[in-house]
Amino acid sequence: MRKTIFSWINIFIGCTIMAAGFVFFINPYNLVPGGVYGASIVLHNLFPSIQVGTFGYMFDIPLLILSVVLLGSKLGGRTIAAALTTPLIMNVISALSYPSEEALHALDPSQLLGGAFDMTDHLMLTTIIGAAVIGIGQGIVVRNQATTGGTDIVAMILQKYAHFRFSNAILLVDGLVVLFGLLVIGFGVGGAEDVSQPSWHLSFYSLIAIFVCSRVLARVINGEKNDKLIFVISNKKLTDLHHYIIQDMDRTATCIKSSGLYTKEDKEMLFLVVSYKEVAGLKTKIKEADPNAFVVVTDAYDTFGEGWKELPSKNEVQPE
Repeated sequence: MRKTIFSWINIFIGCTIMAAGFVFFINPYNLVPGGVYGASIVLHNLFPSIQVGTFGYMFDIPLLILSVVLLGSKLGGRTIAAALTTPLIMNVISALSYPSEEALHALDPSQLLGGAFDMTDHLMLTTIIGAAVIGIGQGIVVRNQATTGGTDIVAMILQKYAHFRFSNAILLVDGLVVLFGLLVIGFGVGGAEDVSQPSWHLSFYSLIAIFVCSRVLARVINGEKNDKLIFVISNKKLTDLHHYIIQDMDRTATCIKSSGLYTKEDKEMLFLVVSYKEVAGLKTKIKEADPNAFVVVTDAYDTFGEGWKELPSKNEVQPE
């Protein structure tokens, strides 16, 4: 029960961080980092009286319904909660951050938190920080077996019915959103009179935001991915190395019987996974045990089992 409650708290924390990233770093500067909220930012430029979070509801609710109808998805309570909570938090933070309704409608950065948070002259900085904050928030949500819905659902529909690869479908959807932003915000097509002067270069900042957000999201979900897979093959019985692995490193390894293809002689092969920080010390110990040992060190993309991550359950969201 404690673990479940902690997971729900983390989901709401992640939603809040994500919403804050948009409100303080993305929305006021008309950056369009793809996805549902990128499209919502564009539509807000056309209809300033409707907030970005409200447009988020207009996208998320139909997409959740489409997911059930077209994909047969059994949407978990966590995903529904995350998808419906984020726009609400975004609207609340926005309303509290601007001094007047006019400033709120315009999303005027010069009046954001009384002008103390105006990053107009530092667009690259606000792009990177905003995308990183959004990626952290999304990552926390996904790590707790939820998603924020949105373009993920569109990508899954394209994957099922148009036979797109999921990653390509995400890229396509985000690309269309950025193009939409380029037309409306960049070139002022259909823009309202009170929208600031069109700036086509904002689309380049939007592409940077998409890249940074995806990298941070992957890092939060999957960690550093710096585990190393090591094979050690030797003509000797590496007793000292065994003790070092078990006692000093507090790890274990698998000893595999093997033989040389050419010599036909029996050999000992150790198979183990260690963190990247342990590799240097282990290589030194291998050399002490057998200077002629054959050693292979390669990346371990993911490691499950005792001492590592638990294997995911059937209905658990797979971030990879």
